[in-house]
Amino acid sequence: MKITIKSSRVVKPTYNNENVPRTNHHVRLSVFDKVTYSAHVAVIYAFNPPTPSNIAIEKGLSKVLSEYREWAGRLGEDTHGNLVIFLNDQGVRFVEATSDSKLRNVLPSKPTKEIQSLHPRLYSVEELVQVQLTRFACGSLVVGFTAHHQVADGHATSNFLVAWGLATRNLAIDPIPLCTRNVLFKPRDPPLVQYDHHKIEYMNNKYAKHSATSDNKILNEEDIIIQKVHFSNEFINKLRAKASTGLSKPFSRFETILAHLWRVITMARDLQGHETTQIRISVNGRMRLVPKVPNEYFGNLVLWAFPRTKVRDLINRPLHYAAELIRGEVLKVNDIYFRSFIDFASSNIVNKEGLVSTAIMDEMILSPRLEVESWLTFPFYDLDFGSGSPYYFMPTYFATEGLLFLLPSHLGDGSIDAIVQLVNDNLNTFKMCCYSLD
Repeated sequence: MKITIKSSRVVKPTYNNENVPRTNHHVRLSVFDKVTYSAHVAVIYAFNPPTPSNIAIEKGLSKVLSEYREWAGRLGEDTHGNLVIFLNDQGVRFVEATSDSKLRNVLPSKPTKEIQSLHPRLYSVEELVQVQLTRFACGSLVVGFTAHHQVADGHATSNFLVAWGLATRNLAIDPIPLCTRNVLFKPRDPPLVQYDHHKIEYMNNKYAKHSATSDNKILNEEDIIIQKVHFSNEFINKLRAKASTGLSKPFSRFETILAHLWRVITMARDLQGHETTQIRISVNGRMRLVPKVPNEYFGNLVLWAFPRTKVRDLINRPLHYAAELIRGEVLKVNDIYFRSFIDFASSNIVNKEGLVSTAIMDEMILSPRLEVESWLTFPFYDLDFGSGSPYYFMPTYFATEGLLFLLPSHLGDGSIDAIVQLVNDNLNTFKMCCYSLD
């Protein structure tokens, strides 16, 4: 895929003259911002022609940044060594590119190395948001978007993207983001740490360095195969019925599909029965904290659930067993757990013990673990610059065995696409078992 970069510049917020804010302020990162991934994450959108001009999309971006000022700022430290976002309006990166190809001839159906050319680089980046607009010979538009995860989680980022579309269409940004990360999550007085957060959200820095390098020496990026699978409504409903037999509250589509994939991937890996396998599942705290945090909160508000079991139990017991493990562990990440984490993360324990986040992106092998990124509830397909919704949405290429994405299908009928990353030797078994109801 040959992409030609035509221009690269910085886009800054646009304000009404009477409402220009000061640019010498900063906000501290919350405990949830600091414990998440310190890296850029990229997604790819594709739109059919006709599409708005680059100028119109750029103007919309400038408008929406006036409400989402953190994206136009910079990460750094204040005079006390606290991690902060400087609200200095330095702006975001805006890249314009073209291709002589027709998009349908070159756009892959799953993440590949080639689609990395459709968004700006992810490493050693000063800007907190980057945008690349690539125009193709057929008139199609691809929007590559990267954002620093410590500024916002997937829920908040998807709200921003929808707002960007509204601003481009000259519509009011609604809802306005709630930017209160530096005051919302205060520890209790006295603090009450009711759970052990070691090796859950935090780990020793020495272990982190070992974990990121120990397995990577025996695996090359080319050994990891990315497989995209589509689960129809019919298949999902059959799985749900099978897993939920006898239950008054059937398992959700998410619980069912994740339980199925957990079992299938574990079978494909050919692990030993005595080994322990687990999944890392993101849990949105907005609806779990008491009182609830509004959906328009802008920042990170995610912790993780870790269902785990022996390989032999996962494979030999029915689908209900895996789904129940997932449901039970997610339910445990409730208001009490979130409050315990806030008190722990706000104490001096983290600095005293040299703890770092367990959310790292340098591992290439997660086996026997899995990590799921579920974007099933995010309104990514609601991004509309004026010519309708995208017909294609995909995370970028990032080779990590055991990383799993769940996405709503572009069909809009409730079906689900899963992006699964496996070692090449395990792919055939995965394919044989993927659509089995046994």
